[in-house]
Amino acid sequence: MIYDNLNKTITTKRLVLRLFQKSDAVAVTKLCNNYNIYKNTLYLPYPYSIEDALSWIEHHLDNFNANKSYEFAITDKESGELYGAIALSNNQKFNNGEIAYWIGEKFWGNGYATEAAQAIFHFAFEEKQYHKVFARYFNSNPASGRVMQKLGLKKEGILIDHVRKENRFEDLVYYGIINSVGL
Repeated sequence: MIYDNLNKTITTKRLVLRLFQKSDAVAVTKLCNNYNIYKNTLYLPYPYSIEDALSWIEHHLDNFNANKSYEFAITDKESGELYGAIALSNNQKFNNGEIAYWIGEKFWGNGYATEAAQAIFHFAFEEKQYHKVFARYFNSNPASGRVMQKLGLKKEGILIDHVRKENRFEDLVYYGIINSVGL
């Protein structure tokens, strides 16, 4: 994994994680206007419009520069095709952050979320000196839990009926990992 601070990019074996541009809004809209992604995400609206994409992208650079959050487009290293997004929040007071991601449905099952998340953990622990990174997912989406397990996160607990999605309550499963390098 190579982090380029000047260009705010992370390069892995197959991917380039980079800041979103306004020109990505059409591709983001196409990928996110998908019920199967919506039902497994906490905040994504559905249907998803170009305005949703533009307003989401609008503050990424400011948030990155202010060390509030880091939102990366997950793109193919060779073609530049957009596969999805991965984000890391920054709770400076507690020296931790939450990782969140989505991958366009046609790209599921290729390990892109796992590869991007490994790069984000390296970014969090090596570049930003986090103590901990955590993630959460709907209990009804076990595939997301498998990604977290592959990455070495440990299950920390389940918040029962914690959020409301589509007129039903969902359990949120929490996973976390401590920075063993910085201890």
